[in-house]
Amino acid sequence: MPRALVTGATGLIGSHIVERLLGDGWSVRALVRSPSKDDASLGADIVRGDVLDRDAFVRFAAGCDAIFHTAAAITTAGGWEVFRHLNVDGTANAIAAAESSGARLLQLSSVAVYGPSGRYSGPGKKTGEDTVLGQLPERAYYARSKRESEHMVLAAHAAGKIWATAVRPNVVYGRRDRQFVPRIAKLLRRGIVPLIGGGRTTFSVTHAANVADGAVRAVASDIAGGRTYNLANDFEVTVRRFFELAGEGLGTRVRFIPIPLPVAKGVFKFVKSTSRIVTAGRFNVISNASLGMLTRDNPFTSDRARRELGWSPTVRPEQGIPEAFRWWTTHH
Repeated sequence: MPRALVTGATGLIGSHIVERLLGDGWSVRALVRSPSKDDASLGADIVRGDVLDRDAFVRFAAGCDAIFHTAAAITTAGGWEVFRHLNVDGTANAIAAAESSGARLLQLSSVAVYGPSGRYSGPGKKTGEDTVLGQLPERAYYARSKRESEHMVLAAHAAGKIWATAVRPNVVYGRRDRQFVPRIAKLLRRGIVPLIGGGRTTFSVTHAANVADGAVRAVASDIAGGRTYNLANDFEVTVRRFFELAGEGLGTRVRFIPIPLPVAKGVFKFVKSTSRIVTAGRFNVISNASLGMLTRDNPFTSDRARRELGWSPTVRPEQGIPEAFRWWTTHH
């Protein structure tokens, strides 16, 4: 029976990876910083530890065939050092654990590495893994930490120290989401929702179970070594349709107030407030990227994952979106 160590195992993507691995017959060791009684429901072997404790990380990785490193700071106060400490130093420890144990390492990266400008490749072009990474703003702490962490992992693979791969999801939703779904839910429960440009653009979101599927496939695929994979467009869903399905899950009838894009651009303060809700605070200042999530089609392609990993997402928006918001209604 193969064994995996999952960091961030109680988080959104980490918990879905645990579920997927257990369903596939893996033995799973879940590294949790502060275990709770609810963690037992995961069905994994829960161990208390911190990714910043290198010795403990190495010890828990012993005997494992794979390490899924999903633990990371996503939104937090404190500036660059907070993100660097957890995301970069934690990844350095993951590399050390993989080197010591011989386990394959899956680094959970992010499309944030493309930068606000790099994510939009131009008219008619989709952003893929070979797209040149754009410049990152000084205060894009999350994106900077993810780019540096990913580079470290791939450099360690290239140097022959470990076998590693990385996946880049965009905004992820699903059961146990404590970031994106709660913000959307609080907006929709007001009953009246501003809809920019008719909400016809495809939303840049992916279900956590589909990301977990891609991550597990990457670890199992020899071809994935040293490569990155976008897991950023499982199914097309428009902004309007996402809000409608979310309303179903909340049991809330959503009324839309249409706002033409030129008007929305003019009402800067309103757009800034709305985009902060939708992007879960990942953008420190209003930018083309944050407004683009509401007004521009999902720019990413996941063709490489489909072609090389056989990634074929199964959780459709009609199922996954209402389920995520029903879970929030019950547990928030």
